Amino acid sequence: MKGIRDTGYGLRNKIKFTKAVATGNDFIIIDNRNAAIKENLSKFAKRACEKKWSIGADGLLVIERSKEADFKMRIFNPDGSEAEMCGNGSRCIALYAVNKRIAKKDMTIETAAGVLNAHVTNDSVKVKLPDPKEIKWNLCLMINKCPYKVTFVDTGVPHVVHFTDDLEKIDIKDIGPHMRYHKEFAPHGTNADFVKVISKDRIKIRTYERGVEDETLACGTGAVASAIISAESEKLLSPITIETRSGEKLKVYFELIEGNFRNVYLEGKAKLVYDGVLFG
Repeated sequence: MKGIRDTGYGLRNKIKFTKAVATGNDFIIIDNRNAAIKENLSKFAKRACEKKWSIGADGLLVIERSKEADFKMRIFNPDGSEAEMCGNGSRCIALYAVNKRIAKKDMTIETAAGVLNAHVTNDSVKVKLPDPKEIKWNLCLMINKCPYKVTFVDTGVPHVVHFTDDLEKIDIKDIGPHMRYHKEFAPHGTNADFVKVISKDRIKIRTYERGVEDETLACGTGAVASAIISAESEKLLSPITIETRSGEKLKVYFELIEGNFRNVYLEGKAKLVYDGVLFG
């Protein structure tokens, strides 16, 4: 494992971690309330999330002390960038907090996107996410000389949603980066969700994630973005079941109040896979 050996003077600092997964998104969780990580968190995330050479994950979740909530969650992508929010990550960290007795089954989590409420029932976690904002309907992006109709929405992090009748034929590795880095969303970029409507309360999605810079097996904030845009443009009803690339399902609940989406919840199963020690 990369980072296990020092330069001949013995082992480095031992950092305890837990590997967790939710709907195919995998995360490294570290309780950093007592400053277990000595190095820069961005550098640590790049090192720890690197597949094959280290633990490997879609992201690093760091627990810190909070004056506003039961604890604070910081989210780092594999490229070292820090994200404002993570839907599936928040479900993983809520399960972790109950398992490690950091919080009770009903808890509050401070994030850069605001304070979240979470409830844990066995291996199922339901999280109340920030109200969606900055919705921009019917944008047209020219990619490879072809027009792509998308809708932009911020569900804690930025997303664009594109509807398609053939989800399997979409070349995510080609189209995804063009949307992610499109000048319309500069300088921060966006995540890109590709959606197929199955019924009045069910959709199927694929997501290209900013920071991971690849398609992931699931994305919680992407599921929320896809659900609420589907509700408005395709007249779907709450709760909406989302079929993810991993094959597992999420549920998104919401209310539409005076034209605005309120009381948005993301629900699904999460799992703590194993505990380990990384020699930092």
